[in-house]
Order: sequence, then structure tokens, then C-alpha cells
Amino acid sequence: VQLQASGGGLVQAGDSLRLSCAASGRTFTSYYMGWFRQAPGKEREFVATINRSGRPIHYADFPKGRFTISIDDAKNTVYLQMDSLKPEDTAVYYCAAGSYFGSRPHDYSSWGQGTLVTVSS
Repeated sequence: VQLQASGGGLVQAGDSLRLSCAASGRTFTSYYMGWFRQAPGKEREFVATINRSGRPIHYADFPKGRFTISIDDAKNTVYLQMDSLKPEDTAVYYCAAGSYFGSRPHDYSSWGQGTLVTVSS
């Protein structure tokens, strides 16, 4: 599976961004799509995951109420709507695909190249 993430950019605190991740290739083997992020000097951190059917959905604690993951299975695209962004949300955001439900990087077998989100105060 090949993943192409897009939608990152420079925004101010309180703004919104929508990230997209388009999947191509052997997508039928990827039942779960996830988003992770990695800030400078920090480990890769789980954000959210979604089954290709749209359920179940699981979020890390920090984005609950601010971030929404969704999927358009017909387009093989997963989205991450990020609202009320904070400076601490600054990171490279990665999409990932895998066959199993999980919140750890090694639960996913395919990764996109990442898209940078910078939130200024």
C-alpha cells in the first residue's frame, strides 16, 4: 500500500486544518487507517485510527473533542479534521495503514511520508 499525506501547513492557534491521506495499491489488505504525529525530539505518537468501514474509531486522549478522523472508502482516503489547534500540536503528521486495530506504530505496516503542521501562538 502506498500512502500520500497532504494538507499540512502553518496556522495560528485556534485555527483548523484538514489532513488527507490517499491510499493506492493493495488497499484491500489494509483494514485500519491511522494517524500518528512526531514532534521534534519526541517519539512518534498515536493520534487516531479508523476501520475502513467507518467503525470502530479510537482516539488518543489529547485530541478528543478537537480532532475528527473519517474515511471515504470509495476514494481510499482518510481524513483528519483538526480544530482548535494549539502550539503543542506542532509536529509531522503521518498516516498509516494496517490489518489490525492498534495504537502503536508497529501495528501498522505501511506509512506515508508525513505532512508538517506548524501552529504558531
